[in-house]
Amino acid sequence: MRQQHFSFRAQTWQRLKKNKLAMAGLCIIVLAFLMACFGYLLAPDNTVFADLQTVEIQAKKPGYTQQFLKITDNNKTTRDGWLSAMFKGKHSGDRFVPITGYSIAGADIVIDRYIDEDTTVKQSFNIAAITHGHPEEITQHIIRKKYWLGTDAFGRDILSRLIIGTRVSIAVGLIAVLISLTLGILLGALAGYYRGWVDEAIMWLVNVTWSIPTLLLVFAFTMALGKGFWQIFIAVGLTLWVSVARLVRGQVMALKEQEYVQAARALGFSNGRIILRHILPNILGPLMVIAAGNFATAIIVEAGLSFLGIGVQPPQPSWGLMIKENYNFVITHNPMLALIPGFAIMLLVLAFNLLGNGLRDAVDVRQ
Repeated sequence: MRQQHFSFRAQTWQRLKKNKLAMAGLCIIVLAFLMACFGYLLAPDNTVFADLQTVEIQAKKPGYTQQFLKITDNNKTTRDGWLSAMFKGKHSGDRFVPITGYSIAGADIVIDRYIDEDTTVKQSFNIAAITHGHPEEITQHIIRKKYWLGTDAFGRDILSRLIIGTRVSIAVGLIAVLISLTLGILLGALAGYYRGWVDEAIMWLVNVTWSIPTLLLVFAFTMALGKGFWQIFIAVGLTLWVSVARLVRGQVMALKEQEYVQAARALGFSNGRIILRHILPNILGPLMVIAAGNFATAIIVEAGLSFLGIGVQPPQPSWGLMIKENYNFVITHNPMLALIPGFAIMLLVLAFNLLGNGLRDAVDVRQ
């Protein structure tokens, strides 16, 4: 039995590998998971939530380069452990003053502070204060940054916030799918196996939930649970279980009449063991397909809620929130500020849909 199970998994993987679009989707999903886990190590701005604001360089186009004078305030700098820095970002006391040039005048450094494209202001700083008693290191405080995807309305690095925002999309999809699978499998298996009044009660709940538009249902849960990071996960998960329950119910109803289930009953196995050990393992294929679809749906719903302002709250980056903050630029001089997170949502949702289609074909024994 175990050997046949491993053989089926191997055959499924072989069929999936032949589907180039599904493998491309899987590669994008793996990359997104890596970005979600190690985003602060990859992002150019590794401060908490990538929220380093420089208002003078707001709404700059992709590829923009700017020179800065870095001023460190040791009183605001905290020492973060590597684990905390990797998952939460660094608490930095650095201040970056945009400049177009500088000169050394005795004990001071005189900068041409950048205000906008046509305006600069002369400003001087004490070198010893900037370098904390090491004036020979002043050149190390003159740095140049390149913003590969530009800056947003607050002068923050779009690329960094896009990378850190991946964590929200992946997390909301993962937790929502876990909640929907748990509820859907439990209620669907009970309805399909026991039938009768149990089936009628559960299907009544499914039909009532299904009759309410998903977005309105999420609004209701969000208003009840409040706005925030964790609340949105629960709200989305509690709206996606109905499709899982209907699928599991139909599969269990079909499989409970099979000979091996009848044999298990004749041997005296309990109903719980029959469901867990003999029926559910045989519907993992359809469950994986619907889980991929629900993952994509959760990402879209979260982005929509964040765009409407009732999802993830600033300054925490979210792709939907990034579109909300920058959508005004679509009809002005820099539409890419809003289009870039939109492309990211589209690409990740497409990847899950491609993987779901590939899994559907791979687990179909008739193929």
